Amino acid sequence: MPVKDIVVLSGAGVSSESGLATFRDSGGLWEGYNVHEVASIDGWNKDPEKVLAFYNLRRKQASQAGPNAAHYFIGRLEKDYEVTVITQNVDDLHERGGSSNVIHLHGELSKARGEFDDSHIIEIGTNDINPGDKAPDGSQLRPAIVWFGEMVPLIEIAAQIVAQADLLIVIGTSLVVYPAASLVNYAKKGIPKFIIDPSTPELFSYADWIHIKQSACAGVEELEQHLIHLRNE
Repeated sequence: MPVKDIVVLSGAGVSSESGLATFRDSGGLWEGYNVHEVASIDGWNKDPEKVLAFYNLRRKQASQAGPNAAHYFIGRLEKDYEVTVITQNVDDLHERGGSSNVIHLHGELSKARGEFDDSHIIEIGTNDINPGDKAPDGSQLRPAIVWFGEMVPLIEIAAQIVAQADLLIVIGTSLVVYPAASLVNYAKKGIPKFIIDPSTPELFSYADWIHIKQSACAGVEELEQHLIHLRNE
């Protein structure tokens, strides 16, 4: 079966190779912040100023990072395939790496929304959000991020996209964060499926997957050889 549509499901392991820390790297801490205090709706309700300060820091760090070899490789896939990137990452490194069709399941650092209304998204780029900054409805501006304890609004659209894929690539994620991890279940039977990750998650079966047990940047070099082989079949 010829491969036309590729879906890439990416996670924190891709961004970490650009120098962006993840909370799983340090026992649930991000730059000394407890993840549940700064990345949950309960944390926001308890101390919004702390949450704003944390995301202002993350926004600055992301703006100073650059795309890595994995981002650029995924971007180059668009020369030969229709590619959709479904990412759990909130930075814009996929876009800067050349990907033009990116779905951010967990939101984007460069955007803000009202505290109560998620339908009006404001592009803020690298600017801070400060206490007292207001959305059009008069509520406090907050990061347009999907926190723990909130629904993932794009998950159904992402599932539909995965269901249409001719080839699925999972990179930089151990598939332990739900509902994003459930997306692999929507892939058509029999399509080529690759996972690039150094670990082997206990809850995931690799029976019909090719597992490239490397980091994202190293793994895409091996993946490229697999894709060349598929094109030549």
